[in-house]
Amino acid sequence: MEPNDTIPAAPEGPAPVPPAPAEEPSVADAPVRRRPRGRTTLIIAAAALLGIAGGAAAGYGVQAERAPTPLAALSQPGLGYPAKPGSADPAPLTAAQDRRVRTDGDLRKLLVDRPKGAKKTLTDELGLDDGWQPLDQYAETYYEDPHFMFESLSELDLRRVASVAWRQGEHRETGVQLLQFRSGDRNGAAEHFGDQLMYMPWDKDGAGNPGDPVKGSREGRYFLYPVERKAGYLPSYRARALAVRGDIVLDINIFDTVPIGKKDIRTLAERQLERL
Repeated sequence: MEPNDTIPAAPEGPAPVPPAPAEEPSVADAPVRRRPRGRTTLIIAAAALLGIAGGAAAGYGVQAERAPTPLAALSQPGLGYPAKPGSADPAPLTAAQDRRVRTDGDLRKLLVDRPKGAKKTLTDELGLDDGWQPLDQYAETYYEDPHFMFESLSELDLRRVASVAWRQGEHRETGVQLLQFRSGDRNGAAEHFGDQLMYMPWDKDGAGNPGDPVKGSREGRYFLYPVERKAGYLPSYRARALAVRGDIVLDINIFDTVPIGKKDIRTLAERQLERL
């Protein structure tokens, strides 16, 4: 040791104590894993379902082993089955009773007869009218938009139109049409009748009123139109009756230059319905 070297003095006070090592976490302090949600509910529901199924099976087995119990007697007499069963197949209708036999035949035979004293129309006088009216002629005669009506009736599968017409007095003309539709997915007769009946009360080409019921028809009605006046022409009056029966629509029109009474159109419609 060199003369100038000195021994360092010891520090005063107690020596520092090293920090204690951190304690390991105990098992009790570790986080607990939770059961997934819904599993308990699923287990309970499965157990309940098994219980119900088992109970139903046990009940069915017990009921199957029991002897059949007779039903209680009827409280009212005369409600038992007849001693002899009825005939499996009813007797067919006669030709007079079967309406389809008449309507599938010559439809012209079901048209109302011309009144006594009535004159034939110009078409009859020329020998061009055989009782069948072409669709385009019917649409052209009675509708403001014949092209639309032609297409509409064609889509409804119109089968044929039987027609009769006559003249009375100086200017009265009457036409009776029976429109028969084919059977198919659409009930053409009911659709056409419903369309005509719907527009009559409010459309400018209709009668402007709800009309009156035709006796003998559930929904048939007859209408009186308001008079039409044009300069240089006689006034025009019109009455119309509509009804449906099965696959046939009845359409009657009367035109005149004088007012038409309700009785005239109503009576004619009732007479025609009686023949259907």
